[in-house]
Amino acid sequence: MTINAEVPVAAARGGPVADAGGHRQQVAEGATSADLVLPLVALGGVGVLAGYGYVRRTRRARTRTTPGVGIGIGVVSTQPPVTPLPVLERQAGAALVQADDCLRTSREELAFAEARFGATAVEPFLQALRDAERELSAAFAIRLRYDRGVPEPKEEAARRQALAGIVGRCAEAGRRLDAEAPAFDQLRALEQEMNEALGIAETRFRELAARTGNVDATLTDLHARYPAPAASTATTTVTGYVEQAKDRLVFATTHLNQARQAAYLGHTGEAVRSLRAAEGAISQADALLNDVDRLANSLAAAAQLVPATLTGAESEIARATTKSPTGPLHTHLTHAHTTLAAVREELTGDRNRAHAHVHDPLDALRRIVQAMLPLSGARDGVLGAAAWLVTRNDVGSADGFVATHRGAVGVEARTRLAEAELLLATDPAAADEPALGARELAEQDVRVHGNPYTGTADEHTSGVGGAVLGGILLGEDPDGGPPLTFGGPATRKRRALPPT
Repeated sequence: MTINAEVPVAAARGGPVADAGGHRQQVAEGATSADLVLPLVALGGVGVLAGYGYVRRTRRARTRTTPGVGIGIGVVSTQPPVTPLPVLERQAGAALVQADDCLRTSREELAFAEARFGATAVEPFLQALRDAERELSAAFAIRLRYDRGVPEPKEEAARRQALAGIVGRCAEAGRRLDAEAPAFDQLRALEQEMNEALGIAETRFRELAARTGNVDATLTDLHARYPAPAASTATTTVTGYVEQAKDRLVFATTHLNQARQAAYLGHTGEAVRSLRAAEGAISQADALLNDVDRLANSLAAAAQLVPATLTGAESEIARATTKSPTGPLHTHLTHAHTTLAAVREELTGDRNRAHAHVHDPLDALRRIVQAMLPLSGARDGVLGAAAWLVTRNDVGSADGFVATHRGAVGVEARTRLAEAELLLATDPAAADEPALGARELAEQDVRVHGNPYTGTADEHTSGVGGAVLGGILLGEDPDGGPPLTFGGPATRKRRALPPT
């Protein structure tokens, strides 16, 4: 597979032309011209061939000693220049980000189509989405091995092949979605049936607007239950999420109104574009509010599970101490004892305070699980349940952040998230570290990108800055650019308005 799209062109060959005439002999007196025509032609042909052969031999000899250099006339090698490995790595990273964005956007729009037409009607597009997900998962798996030195850095040819594999997998994921984009547009038929699609989006908008107040109250309660310093770990992952959800809803209501007006005036292209932008904002507002509710539920479940997890961990320690009171496990046993004592002290101290949950129960479970990993693996029983609860929350937190800030999140955070998602199904205890790393890297990307809420007043009040940060709009124009749609790289910008 050719990764570099630039096709090098070989320099034109040049140089002196061999003398085709040779040395003409004097015609003997009395000889007729007919007697000498054929010999002269033959002699001239021999001269041409001999001169041409000499020039070719000379050029080959010089090219072998000085590759790529002709006879004083420039480059003559037809070999394309080798693309540096760092350039290929950036191209592979960009392909992963683009494919991931296409999948996320396609899922969002597919949900609106399913709400209108039902699960049976969208099954072909759901299958295309699953196929694309498998291709992208394979691409991320190659990237994970590559980052870990497989193939080894000294095996440059193999590493180039691995990068080509990433790009190829991403291209196939996009091709699968692109192939279904025309049929998907035919199903939705937004140009002919705008009113029904608008009705579904407006109903979903009203539901979220009503829900925002309840979620805001939930977040206020979390802050009260987990004041500082526990709040620094218990609630920080959703701080500001209600405000961001409101920002997306402001953007959505603006574009829903624009879609209604454009449809009434017969400006179908503008109506479809505005509707799709509003749908993207509604999906992200929903995701932000869901993250707050998920965290509240996880904290409540963790608070109930901490005592049983402590008891289970202490039993595991006693069993491990009986088997190996000294030796290699001694250091791990000491660390586990210390961790459990600290958590139990926090739990006992909380019962004597006015607030019932001053400590962060998710963090307490996380510390217990990590301390027990070298001893029991924390994969079964109550420890396994604790590992699953913590990791599922952390993976969900990282995925929600990437989804709602994907306009700024790069390939490293997405790769770590893919690793966590893979491990969640096979080894939850091991998945927590990459999940936390994915969230941290994604937050760093957003900080480097900049906060859209500190921009111009117009960007803030219209929600355009948040829509670009969330990947709802491409951000190519002052108004945010076209909205993204179901499909791969070749079709995702099809809702862009034609130039006027």
